[in-house]
Amino acid sequence: MVEEKIIELLAETADKDASEITADTAFADLGIDSLDLTEMAMQLEEEFGIELTMRPELNTVGKLAEEVEKLQAEA
Repeated sequence: MVEEKIIELLAETADKDASEITADTAFADLGIDSLDLTEMAMQLEEEFGIELTMRPELNTVGKLAEEVEKLQAEA
């Protein structure tokens, strides 16, 4: 569910088809910049009731999904 939501947000932001985005897709490959990531982080915080701090190592869909799931488990 988390990964699907991230893919949905990225597809909207990057104007791509969601089927083109996988867990291994890097944000940079989609042309996603830091402002886009900040906005996406705020949407994810609201959607999942977490506090998310974006870090450089959270650079793919899969890594971000894992972080969100970890934060959900801790909440």
